[in-house]
Amino acid sequence: MQVIYFAGGCFWGTEHFFQQVQGVVRTETGFANGREDLPEPTYEQVYTDSTGYAETVKVEFDEAKVSLEFLVRMFFRAIDPLSLNQQGHDVGTRYRTGVYYVSEEQKAVIEAVFEEEQKKYKEEMKVELLPLKNYWPADEYHQKYLDKHPNGYCHLPMELFRWAKEQRDI
Repeated sequence: MQVIYFAGGCFWGTEHFFQQVQGVVRTETGFANGREDLPEPTYEQVYTDSTGYAETVKVEFDEAKVSLEFLVRMFFRAIDPLSLNQQGHDVGTRYRTGVYYVSEEQKAVIEAVFEEEQKKYKEEMKVELLPLKNYWPADEYHQKYLDKHPNGYCHLPMELFRWAKEQRDI
């Protein structure tokens, strides 16, 4: 098993998106790469945009069934990489986009995908590529939110979830 962290705007939709991907074993919503003097932020604190944390999804995956490269490519289908601190109607630094890696091996794979994606745009992408500095899980209310609230708010279109379920890697 491997783990990678994706910040793709509102974590409800990002989590639901990655739940659809074959080979993803577990997802968890949380907050990443924020102020080190606030190691256990609450949703209410992060919502103020004063903590430096991004809404993030921890993705555990079986590398025998899905590659990190594939997951990063999928991530780029679920975000607007040119939008700074906004995805859909959600605005604020907590909604910034990023991929947070946990090893140098992961970094090399992710960098290659970023370089390929950047070639599609004239403007510089606004997606962070950083080591995971810190992470704290969100409370239970935010876990699997769209499973519990199928008609709940999401900045991602429903068709994208169906599409993600149909994609195959290895």
